[in-house]
Amino acid sequence: MGERICTVFIPCIAAIDFLIFAMANYFEYRPRPKKCRYGFTDFTRISNESRFPVNEVEALYELFKKLSGLIIDDESIHNEELQLALFQTPYGENLILDRVFEIFDQKKNGIIEFEDFVRALNVFHPYALIEDKIDFLFRLYDLRQTGFIEREEVKQMVVAFLMDSDMKLSDDLVEAIIDKTFADADADKDGRINKEEWKAFVLCNPSLLKNMTIPYLKDVTTLFPSFLHNTEVEDL
Repeated sequence: MGERICTVFIPCIAAIDFLIFAMANYFEYRPRPKKCRYGFTDFTRISNESRFPVNEVEALYELFKKLSGLIIDDESIHNEELQLALFQTPYGENLILDRVFEIFDQKKNGIIEFEDFVRALNVFHPYALIEDKIDFLFRLYDLRQTGFIEREEVKQMVVAFLMDSDMKLSDDLVEAIIDKTFADADADKDGRINKEEWKAFVLCNPSLLKNMTIPYLKDVTTLFPSFLHNTEVEDL
């Protein structure tokens, strides 16, 4: 049962991994030149606030610009652009993608700005703190943003994942997985999981963090070889 619990929790994060590869497909495109909002000073500041060296912040910026210009060329990622990058269509509803977008949108203004983008990806860096990864997972499942994970929220996310995947589980098995999750995680038995309970649960089930680390974020430039020929920032 423990393995099945991890199976239905882990793939919700796989969307991030897939997103990076989806964005890589746009990296070779060369849109018309335009004035950039960010320069070396900005890249240096952002680097100091994240796990990414300066040249990789620049690479992420080039990647960000490609994604943010898919529909509206305004250097902001809209939900429809995220949909287009992942699913080749800007239309439709996807609970998991919506939650990822909401967490990336740290200013809660309906768009993902570049610094939001870097801070969010920073959580998936191999050197990011375990506590930050656990917190991201918690926020992903805290759909109503109450500071607690409730049974219905877990069910909604599990059902959303099953709809997006080829995995088929009976209703009874889904309920059994949720029952087991709350039996193990809800230490005070109040019917919801608080942050401390979630942290203890994840640490006892480290497989839940499997997809919270994206190895190639350790060296972003290797994913986009063409960037190495165009960067003006030396590898620091």
